[in-house]
Amino acid sequence: MPIDQKEKTEQRDQAAEQEKEQQQETTPDTVTRREQEQQQETSTDKALRKEQKKKRRQEKRQNKRPRRRIFPIWLRIIVVLVLSAIALLVGLMVGYGIIGDGNPIDALKWETWQHIIDIVVKER
Repeated sequence: MPIDQKEKTEQRDQAAEQEKEQQQETTPDTVTRREQEQQQETSTDKALRKEQKKKRRQEKRQNKRPRRRIFPIWLRIIVVLVLSAIALLVGLMVGYGIIGDGNPIDALKWETWQHIIDIVVKER
């Protein structure tokens, strides 16, 4: 290669490097502007979403029909208590009659419980 061509290519390379440096210097400004614009867009999107959510909630509250329970809560509580009492009685009868080799009906008599209490408390 002749010397003139080498000089020309070197000058081109230097010019290209200068252009790249200038672009890099200007690029951060444009990037920050773009980032700012994106942040503003996302913040407005979030605000719009929140407003829409509030509107939906208000509409649901206004359109909400009162709930009528077929099986009221107070009745549920009574049913649970009655079923618990029945389970207790059945458990006593099974424990005393089948496991303890006694008469299952005796588990429900007061005399049986008085005898058990006397054994446990046993005065000395």
